[in-house]
Amino acid sequence: MQQSTLVTAVIALTAAACSGQRPAGADSSMPQNNSVSAACSPLETRTAEAASQKPAMSGQTRACGVTSETAYDVTVLSKGLVHPWAVEPLPNGDLLVTERPGRLRIVSAAGVLGEPITGLPAMDARGQGGLLDVALSPTFATDNSIYWSFSEPRTGGNATSVARGVLSADRRSVSAVRVIYQAKPIYDGDMHFGSRLAFGPDGMLYVTLGERSDTPMRPQAQQLASDMGKILRLKSDGGIPEDNPFVDSVGASRAIWTRGHRNVQAAAFDANGRLWEVEQGTRGGDELNLVQKGKNYGWPLQAYGIEYSGAMPISSPAGVSATTLPGVEQPVYYWDPVIAPSGMQWYTGDAFPAWKGNLFIGGMKNRLLVRLVLRDGRVNGEEHMLADRKQRVRDVRQGADGFLYIVTDEDNGELWKVSPKK
Repeated sequence: MQQSTLVTAVIALTAAACSGQRPAGADSSMPQNNSVSAACSPLETRTAEAASQKPAMSGQTRACGVTSETAYDVTVLSKGLVHPWAVEPLPNGDLLVTERPGRLRIVSAAGVLGEPITGLPAMDARGQGGLLDVALSPTFATDNSIYWSFSEPRTGGNATSVARGVLSADRRSVSAVRVIYQAKPIYDGDMHFGSRLAFGPDGMLYVTLGERSDTPMRPQAQQLASDMGKILRLKSDGGIPEDNPFVDSVGASRAIWTRGHRNVQAAAFDANGRLWEVEQGTRGGDELNLVQKGKNYGWPLQAYGIEYSGAMPISSPAGVSATTLPGVEQPVYYWDPVIAPSGMQWYTGDAFPAWKGNLFIGGMKNRLLVRLVLRDGRVNGEEHMLADRKQRVRDVRQGADGFLYIVTDEDNGELWKVSPKK
């Protein structure tokens, strides 16, 4: 159902009031409490790939455009990185950075690029595979443990694995390396490995996995015997928590937390301890989801967008996909055309007070950083930032200083620091 101009304006101005920005198209002198003098203009104005598809609820796509009034500087801390995939701030201000070909490095707070850290296991660095995410253990301060995900070569193909190791005092190597989880089944492909790692307030490790992209693999996103197209929940040693939703289901992978995902490239917990994820769609249909225990997120039975070939709708085990199905979760928000999301951060710092509570998401398709303003669990404002730099934003993380740190997925990738303007 279409929102009226009045309601749209109220939503736009509510977004502005709660996060320090005005709706796009609003006069800069307009009072913040004027709820009817300016109408909302959606940020996305391009024709949708699936123009005949309609959102299941108001505000699910094409949110009001908002413009930040927060002044900031972007400092290039490092160049010459080869397809960096993840950045993880360390407590002392240095940063761990993964490069997809299989290198883990430290970039100092001053921007000095370290040599590759030794001790990592072999990786199948083809296509979208290689070294992927990296995360500090919740007990890093006492044991220097880190976790990483990677595409592991196995007999007959490869699959995503998660490993744990101890970072040496001089930060040049990892020791006591152990692969704590090997996703199954094995598949000889080079796409849709996932994979983000996020420790929850419960101390558990949440791991996102893609469904490996190829059409014959799609049905596995719905199959409980497969880890593909799932979010997993593990103990810190790789064990299975007894309260996982499918631990007593015969034949199911006991690690599964949720199913029906395509290629989850971002996962982060908000200030209330809720897990959110963003996954890539086909042509249209990138999704933002609130992750809830045992839920089904639809892929490939339910999806927005069309096939890469231009065929519509999307092929699924049922023949074609639908945009709404009983018992299947709807995305909180979706993009059509896509942004190709990767990496996300709920902002909780003090360096940018106006951004507190906003969600930042990397955008690789249009080479930008997306800022979402949410209210009561719904998106009511969207801004595209850093587009002038024309680089694929692969990951964004918040440091202890409250600054944002970003890596760009290029042959000559960069590490950026976003800090308040001096």
